[in-house]
Amino acid sequence: MNFIITATLKAVKELYNEELAESVINIQETRKEFEGQVTIVVFPITKVSKKSPEQTANEIGEYLVANVDDVTKFNVVKGFLNLSIAERYFLKQFNEEIMDENFGSYKPNGKKVMVEYSSPNTNKPLHLGHVRNNLLGYSVAELLKAYGYEVFKVNLVNDRGIHICKSMLAWQKWGNGETPESAGLKGDHLVGKYYVIFDKEYKKEIEALKAEGQTEDEAKKNAPLIKEAQQMLLAWEQGDEAVVSLWKTMNEWVYAGFNITYKNLGVDFDKFYYESNTYLLGKDTVDEGLEKGVFFKKEDGSVWIDLTADGLDQKLVLRADGTSVYITQDLGTAKMKFDDFGMDESIYVVGNEQDYHFKVLFLILEKLGKSWAKGLYHLSYGMVDLPNGKMKSREGTVVDADELIADMIATAQEKTEELGKINDFSADYKEELYKNIGLGALKYFLLKVEPKKRLLFDPNESIDFQGNTGPFIQYTHARIKSLLSKADYQFSINTPTFSGIADVELEMIMQLAKYPTEIETAAKAHSPASLANYLYELAKLFNKFYHEIPPIVKTEAGDAKQFRLNLSKKTADLINKGMLILGITSPERM
Repeated sequence: MNFIITATLKAVKELYNEELAESVINIQETRKEFEGQVTIVVFPITKVSKKSPEQTANEIGEYLVANVDDVTKFNVVKGFLNLSIAERYFLKQFNEEIMDENFGSYKPNGKKVMVEYSSPNTNKPLHLGHVRNNLLGYSVAELLKAYGYEVFKVNLVNDRGIHICKSMLAWQKWGNGETPESAGLKGDHLVGKYYVIFDKEYKKEIEALKAEGQTEDEAKKNAPLIKEAQQMLLAWEQGDEAVVSLWKTMNEWVYAGFNITYKNLGVDFDKFYYESNTYLLGKDTVDEGLEKGVFFKKEDGSVWIDLTADGLDQKLVLRADGTSVYITQDLGTAKMKFDDFGMDESIYVVGNEQDYHFKVLFLILEKLGKSWAKGLYHLSYGMVDLPNGKMKSREGTVVDADELIADMIATAQEKTEELGKINDFSADYKEELYKNIGLGALKYFLLKVEPKKRLLFDPNESIDFQGNTGPFIQYTHARIKSLLSKADYQFSINTPTFSGIADVELEMIMQLAKYPTEIETAAKAHSPASLANYLYELAKLFNKFYHEIPPIVKTEAGDAKQFRLNLSKKTADLINKGMLILGITSPERM
């Protein structure tokens, strides 16, 4: 609708002898209760017209109708000028722009962006919180790719520290040589089992020490198990062969398990970073900061940065004994990633409990004069709850990702079979269909909500073939594919023109036309939520079109039928394209 902005600027110049910046002209889609398709917000223009909003709107409306062929009439509601645009404009836009196979595709913009997501610990399986992280990271990466960026997906694995030593020690004490094969368990589940065992035994020791008169804090520090785990960590850092060998073995079990979950979720990575390789990084950065006067040393030899002038606090960046803290490691890893990929932007997909950490990290890098620090972004997201309350991990009551995926597929099968529309499908196709519907439901439900919001995940609500759900959009896609098949659809580049398109068809064209802007908006906001909800509105509108227009297959051959089939085909294409960005497959038949 750029021609409306251009014509309005010309109207202001001729009517009021004033030149306005293009940014002053605010145009919107006309609200459904008023006639028209485009609305100009007139209030900013009254500064130069020196007239009331209504009078200004009427004068500009009269000018546009008289001077712009595609503006057919207007109406004024307070300070809003509603314009009716000629049908031929929308048909031309549909035929020449929207029907182009490259519609909605952005050319490479020459910029590189890294999306770091997943970042699991190797002491337990992935859970529902990780699922949101993985789906968000993957879809944001795909969004940015669709918007023209060169994208690198990376995973920083927390594979060292006291947490993995707890699982290792428990396995040594109570494992009896158990392996994933002998236990019939995925490797990450086996290692997670021993993390839970450690916690239970540790709690017993704490209670025993408290019974002897120690305080809670004293008991936590003095419990033999935690002391053994700390000794094991020290042995690992000193390169003890037996400890390192066990660590490698158990981590390999976990990675094999993670890979199955990643494959089932449909997410991938270009590179894995491991904290065991990066935890010593950053010490050079600390030395650099001391030289530049960005950091300071305390009497005990520890190194700090004072961020109180920036509204934060003092932050430790190196312990007195010279050992790293998390921020030290993250400073070094940030530099390593930039040296590896030279990206313009780097997005960290991490839960909102780390908001403060990333504020500090990014600010330190800016103060160190790192030119690339301005491109760092923390994509903070809220926790996922289930109807029965918050998830907990150490008690072993975590919502396991693998179980969740299996449950979603089983629920999809149950609900699909209830509808009774797939009896003639092959067994292989049914199996694939249940997986696509189950995962589509899960992914869509988690992605349709703004990342920053905490959300309540209800598996049953997510698998519904009506309403704002993945299966509803998938079903709409399958419905269109069935329609096109029955009509023996043939794509025609010389798309038809005719008069008398229905209001719902006009709505469809306008909704399809928004797709490129939706990609841009979602990519800039690092949020798939707006794209997800756009696809729902598109699917909902198609179903309205499907029910209001006479059966398309039976429509007399000719321009009307070809136009409606083209409209249907393009809707299916954009649903498929948009859903793939969300990591969701749109089945051909349902």
